[in-house]
Amino acid sequence: MYFKILFVGAMFSALLISCSASLTPFTQELYDKHRWTESELKKIQFYLSEDVLLTRQMTSGESHITGGKIRIENGRRIEEIRIPAYTPGVLLFMPREKRFAVSFESQDDDLYLMFGPNPKMRNRYALLAKEWEGDQGKVHYNGNLYDVDTRSAFASLMVDLKKTGTTEYNSRRAEGRRVE
Repeated sequence: MYFKILFVGAMFSALLISCSASLTPFTQELYDKHRWTESELKKIQFYLSEDVLLTRQMTSGESHITGGKIRIENGRRIEEIRIPAYTPGVLLFMPREKRFAVSFESQDDDLYLMFGPNPKMRNRYALLAKEWEGDQGKVHYNGNLYDVDTRSAFASLMVDLKKTGTTEYNSRRAEGRRVE
């Protein structure tokens, strides 16, 4: 009985694993190969590969908070927004070629990050910063400038790509031939 339950549990686990999404990095080569239009890209479910942590020092008297946590650090008010790895996102618009504005939040279309191909990461669509200085980057989010650390610099877009192959088969069955 114990082995039967163990076997059924193992089969169920295998079924869940086989049904789960297999995420693939979204690269410039993948984009070029499929030649998706902007409207087609808006139908693709993107995912974030790494955690992204956005932080900014709030000015005195500022009361509008985007939806992150507020923490006090050395007497300063810091807003922190964390977007965990594997968070689903959608393309909102393409401000120019090879630039994707992707939103991982449903409340507001101003809540997006920019991604583009990074040659140092095999042309994966990686998080783009306004600038990188030392180990900190600066990104625009909801009209404000946020700091991101270097760990967030490795965040890129992923997609659930079902590999179906490119081979097409034309199949028929021979009926056989008899002597006359």
